Amino acid sequence: MKKIGFLSFGHWSKHPAYSTQTASDTLLQSIDLAVAAEEIGIDGAYFRVHHFANQLASPFPLLSAIGAKTSKIEIGTGVIDMRYENPLYMVEDAGAADLISGGRLQLGISRGSPEQVIDGWRYFGYNINEGETDADMGRQKALDFLEKLKGIGFAEPNPYPMFPNPPGLLRLEPHSEGLRDRIWWGAASNATAVWAAQNKMHLQSSTLKYDENGKPFHIQQAEQIRLYKEAWKEAGHPGEPRVSVSRSIFALVDDLDRYYFGQEADKTDKIGLIESDKRTIFGRSYAAEPDQLVKELAQDEAIQEADTLLLTIPNTLGVDYNVHILSAILEHVAPELGWR
Repeated sequence: MKKIGFLSFGHWSKHPAYSTQTASDTLLQSIDLAVAAEEIGIDGAYFRVHHFANQLASPFPLLSAIGAKTSKIEIGTGVIDMRYENPLYMVEDAGAADLISGGRLQLGISRGSPEQVIDGWRYFGYNINEGETDADMGRQKALDFLEKLKGIGFAEPNPYPMFPNPPGLLRLEPHSEGLRDRIWWGAASNATAVWAAQNKMHLQSSTLKYDENGKPFHIQQAEQIRLYKEAWKEAGHPGEPRVSVSRSIFALVDDLDRYYFGQEADKTDKIGLIESDKRTIFGRSYAAEPDQLVKELAQDEAIQEADTLLLTIPNTLGVDYNVHILSAILEHVAPELGWR
């Protein structure tokens, strides 16, 4: 059994074929899609966060709106770039969104990927300390965020406050109990996956990772997941960690599917550079008739290792078509693979 969610990058553009012409279109359709996905039995609605781009950026208003209009579906991010965040303000936003949703937030965070502008986090008012990298800054902010989510008081109260204070040091409010245990780390390397386990975060592994040994993508990703699980066990954390992997998967069940994805060219892994000095491997896409799709997915070792599968969706094609894509996976693929 697996949890199956969708992952939307939230694109919009004035392209004539797009259903999402504006930011408003994307935000409102994201809410509608989450509601519809819950109705058909999808387990999670996840959203990518990018800055300085025609894509979803500030996640908490959207997550709160979805939380208010749904009742069961997990609501998350994949991922929030911590280099751009104020960890304490983020604790307040996340706490509020989690309470609105009834404790359904599953927040994916990370040190971030290359963005649309050079050192975009500087425009948000942040700088790195001497001898550190922006990755160091992102990880430190993540640790600050995790610490404050615990709800332990740390701020000295004013002896003459406007309103009476409880005794002792004050914490950030609103506090949502249990949210600290629902934070995920997006890891592109084996080392950061181990770091995530040591710091008691669940693991999100995307459709790309650093190429660390030249093996096929799904094998490298499966190895990453196993290292993560071993590190979690060695750290002595209670409970079992969760692991999600992202995939582009399309079951071709009608002529429109074949038109959009029948000529899908990304059926093999790709090698590239996501940073100037980082060789990266990009995982293949899957697009085939259901019987063939089941055979191909059964060979994906990383999917087998994960408990959660996030299906990347073409949000620009509109709510109805994306519901069709997700329904096809639930009906024709998931049962055959034992995911349902």
